[in-house]
Parts: sequence; structure tokens; C-alpha cells
Amino acid sequence: MRQRIKKSISLVFLIIGAVIFVSPFLIMIGNSFESFTFSLPDPPRIIPSEFTLDNYREIIFDYEIFKYFFNSITITLSTTTIVIFISSLSAYAFAKIPFYGRENLFKIYLFTLMIPGVLNIIPQFMAINSIHLIGTRTGLILLYVSTGICGNTFFLKGFFESVPNDLLESVVIDGGNHRTIFQKIMLPLSKPAIATLAILVILGTWDDFFTAKVILAAQEGVLTLPIIIHRISGQHATKFGLIFAASMITLIPVILIFIFAQRYFVVGGLTEGAIKE
Repeated sequence: MRQRIKKSISLVFLIIGAVIFVSPFLIMIGNSFESFTFSLPDPPRIIPSEFTLDNYREIIFDYEIFKYFFNSITITLSTTTIVIFISSLSAYAFAKIPFYGRENLFKIYLFTLMIPGVLNIIPQFMAINSIHLIGTRTGLILLYVSTGICGNTFFLKGFFESVPNDLLESVVIDGGNHRTIFQKIMLPLSKPAIATLAILVILGTWDDFFTAKVILAAQEGVLTLPIIIHRISGQHATKFGLIFAASMITLIPVILIFIFAQRYFVVGGLTEGAIKE
């Protein structure tokens, strides 16, 4: 009886928490179809009083949001691909290849994670500017990749270390090398970890505003969605309907990623039974 009461109380708290967190999102969806301009309805409502697509028409045709949508897609996919490739190789080296100074070098990796990103933006800007890539997608991708390798290596290293060394030694005995181990053993077994990392990199890159604003400057042709959404906010007044419509368009890829990729999140026990006793 006591256990049932505890479960009921927990369920009530979960429902309340879900309502608190989901309500603002539902209000945003409803308000994106409202015809108001500079003021929000009071009290807030989920169902629009008068359904209209004017906000979406304006954001698509007047602000040409899909041009910036393409920029965000290009930068995000390029960053994710390069980061996954380099980080997986780096993690494999730290996890399974003994070399001189490995532990000290990994400590340096960890030390870089303790430095707030905001403190690095000036030297990062100077470095990108020195190679004349300010205001370009290439410069932003290069910065995302270089700043993400350490943390992503740390993420994958733990998973790679969980793969039994006996399994790798059996490959070596059969004539395989590190390339064979990485391609035939590590990558197939680490698909959940790599997929999880890819999701995190995609979300972090897709939603980034500060770094993109600094590196892309005011180059109109390469701006990303977060910058455009911020630009819609006027100095003295804000068209909330446009911001909500732009935010909904921005959220569509994120929602699709979670729907189709949630089954790839990290799971355990992938290497159980791989080695015969």
C-alpha cells in the first residue's frame, strides 16, 4: 500500500512537471498562428483566437529564412562529420594505443574543458582572422571542430575503453592491425555512442548564437538561423508572432532528430559474449 502511494505521488509530480515544461512550447506553437504583432495575448492561450499563416508567409518570403536554414544545415552537418571522424580516431588512440606521454596529453585535453568558452572567444577570433576566414562558413566550422575535439574525445574514450582488450588481441592474432580493429570492431560496436555524440554536436552547433555571431560578423550570405531570429527582435518592439514562427521552423530538424535517433542513444552490454571463455 505504501509503495503504491509513493508511485502515485511520483506520478503526480511527473505530470505537473510535464505540464510546466510543455505548456510554454504549446503556447509558442499557438501564438505562431496568431495575428497579433507587438504584444502577447493576456492571459496566454494555446489555441489561437484567429488562425492565420501570415507570420510564416512573412518569415519565409520577406525574411528569406530558408536561405539561412541552408547555412545552418551546411555548417551543422559539416561540423558533425568532421568532429565525429577526428574525435573517434583520437579517442581510439587514447583508449587502446599505448604511447609516450599519453596520460599527460589527455590531462591537457581535460584541462581545456575547464576553461569557459567565453574567455576563449578573443584569441579564437584572432586566430581565425589571421587566416582570413572571418565572415565565412569555413572559419566557423574550423572553430567548432577545433573547440569540440577535446570534449568529444573524452566522451568516446570511455566507451572505447569498455571494449575488451582480448577482443582486439584476437584480431591482431588473425593478422589485423589498428586500422582493421578501428573499422571492423570499434566503429560497429560504438554506433550508439557515436550516434549520441552526433546528436549532441548537432544540437550544440544548430543552436549556437554567440560564436556564430562573432565569427560570421555581418556577412549577410552566411548567417545562421539563431542570428536571424535575434535580428527579428527590434530595438524598441518585437513581433513575437514572427519570432515564434521562425523558432518553429528552427525546431523542426531538432524534433525530427529526437524522433528518429532516440533508439541510437547509448546502451550497454554490446560487447557481452564477444569473447569465448
